[in-house]
Amino acid sequence: MMDQTKPFFHTLSEFTTILAVKVYRLQADLPVAVPLLPCLDHEAMLHEGIAPHAAAYVEDATGNLHEVVYIPERRRIDVDVVSTIGECSREAHDRFVAGLRQRFASERVHVIGVSWLKGDLRVANACRAQVSLRDVLLGPDLDRTKVAVDRLQIISSLMEKESRVASWGSRTVMTPLLAVAGFLTYQILGSIGSRIGSNWVSGIRYLVVGLIGGFFLYYGLKAVHLTGMANRVWKRSAEYGLILNERRRLRRLP
Repeated sequence: MMDQTKPFFHTLSEFTTILAVKVYRLQADLPVAVPLLPCLDHEAMLHEGIAPHAAAYVEDATGNLHEVVYIPERRRIDVDVVSTIGECSREAHDRFVAGLRQRFASERVHVIGVSWLKGDLRVANACRAQVSLRDVLLGPDLDRTKVAVDRLQIISSLMEKESRVASWGSRTVMTPLLAVAGFLTYQILGSIGSRIGSNWVSGIRYLVVGLIGGFFLYYGLKAVHLTGMANRVWKRSAEYGLILNERRRLRRLP
C-alpha cells in the first residue's frame, strides 16, 4: 500500500506544500517530514467497511489551505471542503480541483461539500471561534496554539454533556407525559363523545397522541444530532493536538 501512496504524494508536492498527513489502515511514504497521525474520524468507527486512505492538509501557491483524501484501491481523490472552511477562497478551491484533475487524470476527483444536515457549518464555526486550522498547521507559537486547542477540547466536552442532558430529559419526560396526555385526551373526549361523534373522537385522540409523540421524537433526534456534532468538535480538537505534538517532535529533530 505504501507504493501506491508514494506517487500520489510526490505529485501532490510538486504544486502544493504538504503540511500534515492523516492515514487510515495504510502506511504513507512522504517526500517531506511533516506531522503524521491517524485518521480519527474513521478509526473511531470501529468497523472494517471503510477503504484504507490517506488525507493531507496542503497549502497552495497562493496561501490557501485544502484537505485532499486519496483512496488507492478505489482510484479516487476526495477534496473535503468542510475542514478548511474559512481558510480557502472559492477561486482557490476551483483552481486546486482543476489541478488535481489535470495531474491525476486516471483518478476520479470528487468534492465533498458542506452538509447542513450534519451541521458542518456549526462544527466549523465552533472550532474557528477558538483556534484556526492555519495556526495549528503553520502558527509559529505552538504554546499559544496548544492553549487554544485545550480550550476547544474543554468546550467540546461541555457540548457533549449538554446534549446528554437533552437526551436524558427526552427519555425521562416522554413516557409519563404521553401517558398523562393519553389519559386526559381519552377522559375529556370521552365526556363529549356523544356530541361530536365517535369518528371525531378517534381522530382527535390519534392526532393529540401523534403530535406529542412526534414532538418528543424530534427532541430526541435533535439531542442525538447535538451529540454527534459535539463528538466531531472533540475529534477536531484531538486531531489539532496530535498535529501540534508532531510539529514539536519535528522541531527537535537535527
